[in-house]
Amino acid sequence: MSTDVDGTDKAGRRTAIVAGVLFLVTEVAAIAGAVLYRPLLGGGGAAADAGGRAVLGALCELVLVAAVAGTGVTLFPVVKRWGEALALGYVCARLLEAALILLGIVAVLALTTLRQEAPEPGAAAVDAALVAVHDWTFLLGPNIALGVNTALLALLMYRSRLVPRPIAVLGLIGGPLICTSAVAVMSGLYAQLSVPGSLAALPVFAWELSLAVWLVVKGFRRTRGSD
Repeated sequence: MSTDVDGTDKAGRRTAIVAGVLFLVTEVAAIAGAVLYRPLLGGGGAAADAGGRAVLGALCELVLVAAVAGTGVTLFPVVKRWGEALALGYVCARLLEAALILLGIVAVLALTTLRQEAPEPGAAAVDAALVAVHDWTFLLGPNIALGVNTALLALLMYRSRLVPRPIAVLGLIGGPLICTSAVAVMSGLYAQLSVPGSLAALPVFAWELSLAVWLVVKGFRRTRGSD
């Protein structure tokens, strides 16, 4: 069987559809999870009743973890021809992102358990620590690790021309931008959930959405070798 990626090849078409669907799942699951458990992280009286929503949000995030890891595993055999080290780096960065998200889920579930139990001395400090753990994993995972793996995959897509280069350019812009924004948040220049933080995340969102739609609708473009 030829090793060329051909948009008419059935196996390549299936791989493109699977990868595209997984990217779409990451977007939906990430948004749903954040919306569901955000009240718990905010504290206050309303947060005490948010346990059920937090569990549903954690389930959405578990779907997110599986989809994030799945994109790396699915795309590695396709893109490694244009740089095996880069492709392996993409998989590793994607798995790191998934691991950090998983750690954040554990923090949210632990916080839910803590708030359902009777108040204990020092509970407020533990509460604050768990919220901080989640916030840091959210910054390091779906920001820095995401920025790194976005840049790596976008570079591979730019080299291979498996998708239109304007889509790849979106990733080449969005990856470094969201990493830079994360550093700015660490430096205290602005909050992660703020207008500047949201604007910095838009190119990555546009990259993943456009890549997903292209892969599902069109598949990989025909190519016969590396640039």
